[in-house]
Amino acid sequence: MVQTAKVTRVLADGRAEVAVKRQSACGHDCSKCGGGCSELMVSSTVAVIAANPVRAMPGDMVTVESSTSRVLGAAVIVYLVPFLLFFAGYFLCAAFRLSSGVSAAVGVAGFALGLLLAVLWDRRVRRQQAISFCITAIAPEA
Repeated sequence: MVQTAKVTRVLADGRAEVAVKRQSACGHDCSKCGGGCSELMVSSTVAVIAANPVRAMPGDMVTVESSTSRVLGAAVIVYLVPFLLFFAGYFLCAAFRLSSGVSAAVGVAGFALGLLLAVLWDRRVRRQQAISFCITAIAPEA
């Protein structure tokens, strides 16, 4: 995944902290998805640590790359797992002909378990810095 970011500070170990804009599901081109995400996604930034082989300085606009497979893996954990656990719990109870109230309760518990797993996985990824970022270029002055 390639994004534009702004260098906020340079670290002593040759890395840099960059402010990356959070992307919406439609790549921040809301006209593609009907504009609905513009109300949900406030233009926010996330501070990440990136390798700095191009020696960017604070204030520079840079191109940052991250591993696409890990980002997609994170999306699967955060978005799909809670829903899969919800439906698995619901339909498992329905298969045993339990009441719809019990099925719904087990489904909600599965969804909550999925959210808990997503939060725990996110904390693990942050500790291990499993999603790596690298500054690949300094954007030319406008």
